Parts: sequence; C-alpha cells; structure tokens
Amino acid sequence: MPWYKSTIGRLRVIGFWEGVSFLVLLGVAMPLKYVYGEPAAVRVVGMAHGVLFVLYVGAALHAAWEQAWTWQRTGLVLAASLLPAGPFVVDARLLRGAGKA
Repeated sequence: MPWYKSTIGRLRVIGFWEGVSFLVLLGVAMPLKYVYGEPAAVRVVGMAHGVLFVLYVGAALHAAWEQAWTWQRTGLVLAASLLPAGPFVVDARLLRGAGKA
C-alpha cells in the first residue's frame, strides 16, 4: 500500500515537513528577522509552519482515533509538535511499524 493511503504514512510525512518547517523557522527565519532586520522570512515560513502544525495535529488525532491509541501515546505524539525535532523522534520511536499488521 502506498504511504499516502495509510493514516500513519500521512502522519509521518506531515510530521517530517512540520519538523523541517519548525527548524527552518527557528534556525533561519528568526535569525534573519532579529539579527538582520528581515521579517519577511518569518512571515512566509511562519505561515507554512502554522499550516503544517494544524495538519499534523489533525493527522495525529485521526491516527489516534483509527489506531485506538492510548491517551499517553496520543499525548506524546501531540507534544512532539511543540519541540524542535520532536516529530523526528516520534517517527523513529513510535510510528515506524505502527500501522503494519
């Protein structure tokens, strides 16, 4: 089954891009704004990150519902979106193989 047809596969891809956008926001866009006085990067990357964050939360809740996750597992996956590189850790420790029978 292709990755985009499984709930876990979609969550993993959205999590990857959400994590990348968060790291770019913190590591590139914010220094451009506060060190070089260029706020445009924060507006663009911040908007993209915001959209990806909302998609990640929605995909995580959908996966939790479909996979009948515990509150603890759901909370860990959601909390990961608040930490830089959190989605990468969740992907490596909780999601790989989660959707396989």
